[in-house]
Amino acid sequence: MYKSILFVLLIAFSAFNSNAQSKDAKDVSAVVEKLRKAIIDPDKAVLEGLASESLSYGHSAGKVQNKAEFVDDLLNGPFDFLSIETTDQRISISGKTAIVRHTFIAKATNAGVPTDIKIGIMMVWRKEGSAWKLYARQAFRL
Repeated sequence: MYKSILFVLLIAFSAFNSNAQSKDAKDVSAVVEKLRKAIIDPDKAVLEGLASESLSYGHSAGKVQNKAEFVDDLLNGPFDFLSIETTDQRISISGKTAIVRHTFIAKATNAGVPTDIKIGIMMVWRKEGSAWKLYARQAFRL
């Protein structure tokens, strides 16, 4: 009888834990999508709301920006993203940390010159209070 009760409790805990991870994965996926849209149509308040104060944002060419530089570059920099598609996205969550990997495919202009981009992305999102914030991002050439 005790084994039956233990088994039921184990199944119930697994279901609860699975639902919690599923909710977190959906929440992280939603903020990744919000960031994708904010890169195409930059909005200072949205970008600042998504980024951690400790943000480390790495580009595929090696340039690394803090939060203020990341936001300013999207608002005033030479790149204008016209479209962004993400493929092969994988989300791994451990506690209050999420790692997101995907392929980033974009059409943009760089100082008015059209350019196509296809790079790999690895992001670290951290739950700060009740919100997921972008803590680190590194792009790499494929």
